[in-house]
Amino acid sequence: MIETAGWHSVNRAGTVLHWYDFVCPFCYVAQQRNEIFLRHGISVVALPFQAHPDIPPGGISAGDRNGPMYAMLEDEARKMGLPLQWPRHLPNTRRALAAVEWTRREQPGAFPHVARDLFEAHFALGEDLEDQRVIDRHASRWDVDLPALHAALADGTAAAAVTAAERLGRSHGVRGTPAWLVGQQLVTGLQPTVAFDRLARYSLATRP
Repeated sequence: MIETAGWHSVNRAGTVLHWYDFVCPFCYVAQQRNEIFLRHGISVVALPFQAHPDIPPGGISAGDRNGPMYAMLEDEARKMGLPLQWPRHLPNTRRALAAVEWTRREQPGAFPHVARDLFEAHFALGEDLEDQRVIDRHASRWDVDLPALHAALADGTAAAAVTAAERLGRSHGVRGTPAWLVGQQLVTGLQPTVAFDRLARYSLATRP
């Protein structure tokens, strides 16, 4: 399962930590990599990490996506049945990450659905993840308590949870997304599917 409880016992056998950002196309595709761990009975704790804090509030325009890297991402998305329409706008994702991390902590049953929907909102629907109405619309589909969420966004507790998750990641060497902590091994970037299958087997083999 995608775990929704706290991540304080980070070295617990059979648990992988995964850092993501909604603006990261490698993270969008990496949803399938997490499923490999799950198929092996390994829990995944998904944690926010703002990959591009340099994007200012209001976002920036995105240029054309051409070249081998983008072709690879398009091919990966197509194989997994993930719709991909390169967005023309790149938002500052701090607020969206805070909203979803609050959901993970406070309404864990809704978390994987809201996270999936916000990835799709950006990469398939071209919606602006800085728009609270967009976040609310997707969150409300899964019965997230919007007044409580808004209060946590307003008083800073939701944003503080993102900062804590990022601090944890940096303590393990995370500098960008996607990243996974498998036991004491940090894995960065979108590695091939077969590599994640090996990692899952390694994780199982090294359980105490």
